[in-house]
Amino acid sequence: MDAVEKANAERQRRWVKDRKVGEGTYAVVYQGMQTFANRREASTGRKVAIKKIKVGQFKDGLDMSAIREVKYLRELKHQNVIELLDVFSSKTNLNLVLEFLDSDLEMIIKDRSLVFLPADIKSWMAMTFRGLEFCHRNFILHRDLKPNNLLIASNGELKIADFGLARDFADPGHKMTCQVITRWYRPPELLFGSRYYSSAVDIWSVGCIFAELMLRIPYLPGESDMDQLKTIFRALGTPTEEEWPGHTKLPDYVPVGQFPKPPLRDLFTAASADTLNLLSKCLIYEPRKRITAREALHHPYFFALPNPTFPSKLPKCSTQLAARPLDEVDGNVELNTTGPGVKARNATLKRKLTSPDSGESKGRSIARRLDFSRHTPGS
Repeated sequence: MDAVEKANAERQRRWVKDRKVGEGTYAVVYQGMQTFANRREASTGRKVAIKKIKVGQFKDGLDMSAIREVKYLRELKHQNVIELLDVFSSKTNLNLVLEFLDSDLEMIIKDRSLVFLPADIKSWMAMTFRGLEFCHRNFILHRDLKPNNLLIASNGELKIADFGLARDFADPGHKMTCQVITRWYRPPELLFGSRYYSSAVDIWSVGCIFAELMLRIPYLPGESDMDQLKTIFRALGTPTEEEWPGHTKLPDYVPVGQFPKPPLRDLFTAASADTLNLLSKCLIYEPRKRITAREALHHPYFFALPNPTFPSKLPKCSTQLAARPLDEVDGNVELNTTGPGVKARNATLKRKLTSPDSGESKGRSIARRLDFSRHTPGS
């Protein structure tokens, strides 16, 4: 056995698979543990997710998405990006050892036993933008942002996961595929076949997630690529040449009908002006005019009341932990059940919108402690 094989065998012995928690066409995910001297002591180890990629199914060897996932996760170390702990091979499989996270944002959105408030949405959005800003700062496009790729840790921290479609974008003149991003979160430039694009494609996806958090259902659910364009244009109006110069020259452009532009306020009836402003800046048709992740973190939305909820106080799935404790419910502010992201079985349920030591000056200090606007080196 050579040195490489010995090192791989040593890494493999560090981890033990426990139970299967998910399976796709090319990978199986297990919950596992970090081992110590032997497997009897494995129960005292760290809980992990082991993603076993079925290398043998690819005639040309290793799947490109597996290579990308390993490459980019090795480069990205941030509290809002999932951590790659180890990599080892076994037989015809490549195994990625990732930190184990209890649930994802899609599960939380769909859990109707949960009540969540504008302050909760603000916290999830801040963590998403922080993780994405770090990716973009390192010239990495995610290209598949959606609620079930935003994982939630037991302490409430949100982490961007699944970098199988990610790629670097250091060279702006390099052609890229337009067949990326799950359809409901795919921007119109990709639906029209653009092969040259930027970090703006991820921002559109985040805008769709933002809207979904407020509506508790997907915002733009098209049934085909053509229907997706119609769904977008019905929601946001058909773009003009002035709004989006050159879009009619994109490779797959086809006219899909003329739809008026309805005010966002018509659908998001209880959202604040700052909320609608940030949402609209994420969903601008002209990619070059879309807000960046860095700009979004400085948007007034994140500094206006209510203060972002601390991650540990965010709602958790009933399958993950009990829903928000009743002792946090308070009679000071009544929930508007038509408001952004708020769904309640009992419309009389109430809770404070701010932290216990709230107030204008303290509100800003809380947001800064959460580091929603500052960017320290290596964050």
